[in-house]
Amino acid sequence: MWPMRNWLREKLVLKADSSSGAPPGEESCAFGSTKYFLLCGLGGVTSCGSTHTLITPLDLIKCRLQVDRTKYQSLSNGFRVTIAEEGVLGLTRGWLPTFLGYSTQGLFKFGLYEFFKVYYAKLIGDDNAFEYRTWLYLTSSASAEFFADIGLAPMEAVKVRIQTSPGFTTSMSKAMGVMMREDGVGVFYKGLVPLWFRQVPYTMMKFTSFEKTLELLYRYVVPKPRTQCTKAEQLLVTFAAGYIAGIFCAVVSHPADTVVSKLNQQKGSTAAEIVKKVGFVGLWSGLGPRIIMIGTLTALQWFIYDAFKVFMKMPRPPPVAGEKRKH
Repeated sequence: MWPMRNWLREKLVLKADSSSGAPPGEESCAFGSTKYFLLCGLGGVTSCGSTHTLITPLDLIKCRLQVDRTKYQSLSNGFRVTIAEEGVLGLTRGWLPTFLGYSTQGLFKFGLYEFFKVYYAKLIGDDNAFEYRTWLYLTSSASAEFFADIGLAPMEAVKVRIQTSPGFTTSMSKAMGVMMREDGVGVFYKGLVPLWFRQVPYTMMKFTSFEKTLELLYRYVVPKPRTQCTKAEQLLVTFAAGYIAGIFCAVVSHPADTVVSKLNQQKGSTAAEIVKKVGFVGLWSGLGPRIIMIGTLTALQWFIYDAFKVFMKMPRPPPVAGEKRKH
């Protein structure tokens, strides 16, 4: 058991190995330090803000499929109708609130996940943290996403309103002004609870399935420990684990995503009313596009986040499989 406790100290509490992107002893910060957590948050801003903005066209069509299946009958049809009515630039509707909202979310999602993972591990002790590491991933990611969604909710409300309301302004500032005048400041947090129902399970699945998939890939697929892999090989494994995790994320969080989209489109509706109106089948509208979107999104986010750590010469402890292979 001692080697496992040694792994845990390296992984969760004390230090990192030489795969940080810098020679041993030349990392830019100490693992678990305030600077480390702040850099993790900045990595989250970089990965989430950029990727969500990049897939704005796909997100736009996904939202429209959820709220108006009669007009937007499929993914390809949605693109054709949108381009015909609004031109190619119409596919970029809502890009600015998307960028600002998901950059804020990424800051707290990744930064707080790393913080809570270390904090909870210290609370329960090394042996328990290793033995119940799946629960550690689940609770850390849920805690982080709770706060991340508070930062995301206002921009998510603006984004969905811009994307799903025909004839509505494309200006973020004007949209916020109209929404404020019509419904008051509460409109920006109207979808917070459904957002929690969508994002917390999504993030729990995103982080936990990624961590576990990474373990399994290095244990059964990659022919050598991560410490012997090149940085390019490590990032390729990160991307693969991220895509697999993204597929699970999309399925788990999709019904709540449909409710959020309809809530921000239909003024005065409640989540219960939306669920009753669309029915069980309606809650799964747009799942195909979302699997493509979230799978790609999650893979890119983990790839960018890990590449950011390499670029910034941050500590990057190995997954469990790498340590087991050595012992």
